[in-house]
Amino acid sequence: MDTEIRDKYEVVIGLEVHAQLLTKTKAYSSDINEYGAAPNTNVSVITLGHPGTLPVMNKKTIEYAVKLGLALGCTIAEHQHFARKNYFYPDLPKGYQITQDTTPICTGGSIVIKTEDNQEKTIGLTRIHMEEDAGKSIHDVDLYDTLVDLNRAGTPLLEIVSEPEIRSSQEAYSYLTEVRRLVRYLDICDGNMEEGSLRCDANVSVRLKGAPEFGTKVEVKNMNSIRNVQRAIEFEVDRQIAAVEKGETISQETRSFDALKGITISMRSKEAANDYRYFPEPDLQPIVVDAIYVNQVKSKMPALPRELHAKYTQDLKLSDYDAGILTDSKSIALFFEEVISNTKNYKSAANWIMGEVKSYLNQNGLEIEDLPISAKQIAGIINLIESGKVSNSAAAQKLFPALIEKPDSNLEELAISLNIIQESNTDSLKEVILSVFEQHPSEFSRFKAGENQLTGFFMGQIMKASGGKADPKTTNALLRELIQKN
Repeated sequence: MDTEIRDKYEVVIGLEVHAQLLTKTKAYSSDINEYGAAPNTNVSVITLGHPGTLPVMNKKTIEYAVKLGLALGCTIAEHQHFARKNYFYPDLPKGYQITQDTTPICTGGSIVIKTEDNQEKTIGLTRIHMEEDAGKSIHDVDLYDTLVDLNRAGTPLLEIVSEPEIRSSQEAYSYLTEVRRLVRYLDICDGNMEEGSLRCDANVSVRLKGAPEFGTKVEVKNMNSIRNVQRAIEFEVDRQIAAVEKGETISQETRSFDALKGITISMRSKEAANDYRYFPEPDLQPIVVDAIYVNQVKSKMPALPRELHAKYTQDLKLSDYDAGILTDSKSIALFFEEVISNTKNYKSAANWIMGEVKSYLNQNGLEIEDLPISAKQIAGIINLIESGKVSNSAAAQKLFPALIEKPDSNLEELAISLNIIQESNTDSLKEVILSVFEQHPSEFSRFKAGENQLTGFFMGQIMKASGGKADPKTTNALLRELIQKN
């Protein structure tokens, strides 16, 4: 699209994120909450809504909702009521969904994202409410029929609804990345979009810049990755602007994203809220979430990524880049925390995790939990380097790989067996340096005459002569001392 035309418009995006919770059982029954089971095996009469059955609230759903609300600075509602949202669809066996209508458990709050120009932007939240999932219609297995798997029906969800304050597909990408990171830190959702445990619907509209009213919003569904959410929004924005430029009217509708073609396709006209005929759920008692309970949940909250990022940049003086990588996943952050509990060389700890450790994990397709070396041993390597016993390169090239093979080894004994303990005995080093001087008389004369750029040459020769064991710091000092005396 022509940039001049595109620049006339402002994009308005609000996101609705459904996070499937990591509870053992479903939201209102004792059915197992499990992904990947044989179709229609985790389904009881309660999930199916048979007459005479009664739902029972899963306490873990409330706990996880409170956790997320606290993490996002939301107001936690004390009184919880549930409602029935009525609609008919093949994968909704009861014909209604138990959800929260007028009393969402969380209101307000915000998510802070990084914009394209690396500035922080706060996206307000409208609400977070608890509800149950529907089953799943499968259209791509049978050539002629749609299959229905009800295993997912009744699994607990948190729906996180943002204010329409997102202004680009990149901001939507950052927002979703932050939501996924947060639910993973809290251990309430695995954040896997491909398996559908984190899903996103995007409400997209455009308006001329400066216009007081929002344009007609279109809901886009069926995006199975954060990148596809970004692609779908980019297409939808271009489609709407092109339609407005032609004088067409944007219809309020729900559209599906076709990832192969990179386009959105109309599914149905959008229902108004009244179409769902909400009414109070008669089979679930109202629930009270008092301050004592909220404080109990709060006391068990883990450190959150923004808190850790602030600690690493402000207290440990790491760069914004380092802190970003270290807090990108909870498991990496916890590993780093354990390393720095055994060494005070924070920068070196960060470098080792971002360097040798992550490189090994990536090459072998492993997660940090699979690393055979403990965080304490990584700290031990750093301390060996800091004490001058082992060089950084020898530790990275020889000690680390050897430790991977023998993770229970004593570090210093392993370093000795690898013959990488550095030579720091000044008498021995002097002999080596003087020997190198004799072998390179021409360079020696030039170095003595003031060609300091030959320092690197002599350090290289000394390292070679010592088998890489010369302590660089001591060697450098002796080199400068001996050049003056000879």
